[in-house]
Amino acid sequence: MSPAASRPTRRTWMAGALAAPFVLAACSAGGEEGNNGSGTNSGSGADAAGGAAGDFSPVTLDHALGTAEITAKPERVVTLGQGSAETAIALGLIPVGIEEYPWGADPETGYLPWIHDAVAEAGGELPEQFTGGSELDVEAVLALEPDVILAPWSGLTQEQFDVLTDIAPTVAYAEQPWVITWEEQIATIGRVLGEDEAAAGLIEEIQRTFEEAAQPGYADVSFSFIYNSGPGTLGVFYQDEQRVAMVSALGLRVDPVNQELGEWDVPGTDSAMIGLENADKLADSDLIFTFYSDEANRAEIETQDLYASIPAISHGAIVAPTDQSFVTGSSIITPLTVPWALERYVPMIDEAIAQVPAS
Repeated sequence: MSPAASRPTRRTWMAGALAAPFVLAACSAGGEEGNNGSGTNSGSGADAAGGAAGDFSPVTLDHALGTAEITAKPERVVTLGQGSAETAIALGLIPVGIEEYPWGADPETGYLPWIHDAVAEAGGELPEQFTGGSELDVEAVLALEPDVILAPWSGLTQEQFDVLTDIAPTVAYAEQPWVITWEEQIATIGRVLGEDEAAAGLIEEIQRTFEEAAQPGYADVSFSFIYNSGPGTLGVFYQDEQRVAMVSALGLRVDPVNQELGEWDVPGTDSAMIGLENADKLADSDLIFTFYSDEANRAEIETQDLYASIPAISHGAIVAPTDQSFVTGSSIITPLTVPWALERYVPMIDEAIAQVPAS
């Protein structure tokens, strides 16, 4: 979904924003030594993940950066990028370490709220957080002694992978950084953890949650999910990007123009940077979804005449949340973020739809 550009890093703010919001993520259920090696844990890896370690079948995964061979059921997991920590937790395995995600983290706890709440509810120990992205703290990862590193939705570089794979089997993205469907991500993590069936159940549960949240009138409403990287810029997320996928899963229709933007493709972002000069391409979008890095960014973007002339924006039919936790949560489709985000999202969408002019 190209997250509402709601997900960080992708190398800059866009990374932070595109990756976080765009673009705008846990891992050990520990053995007896527990998460972070502190002596406490949320259960053994085998028990917490729901299966005997002896039942684990070795897994070999080829991906864009190399190969990951997992020969034993993981108990100490480290996650990079977004979304993998949430799925691991939902599968019963609390990571020993996760990449920190300042965009959207609760200022009091320092953690993304849904991760903090899920771990607390499970009575587990919060994962260690470390610097990720281009400044990845490899020493911190090494100290966590992981037996697998999950990064299927991340911006992991070849150089970083080559170092990490010497620490533990490392699972990167299939083709491009920051490009994966939410179903693929959950299925991949389930396979790595030896929890294929449970992962399939999580996917079905998320699909049911979307179906229950969808409103009858949504099918008649089209939308585009956009972002900016400063004045004069205009990006559009593709339909499979996770923040877009979250909105369309509720029943709204992605504007068909989404299929015509390939010449402006930005590799590794699941989006096209069409430029503000092409704002008229969004003329048929009933709704616009977006996000801003901060209020100053909002002000400089919304005062641009071409931006303000986009019909949905001029009518006020825009969903542009300002809460960074929500921006992040609504741009990642995982077992933890979906229920957390939807109860907040649907009222915003309904309010925006009320501003769409009658046909």
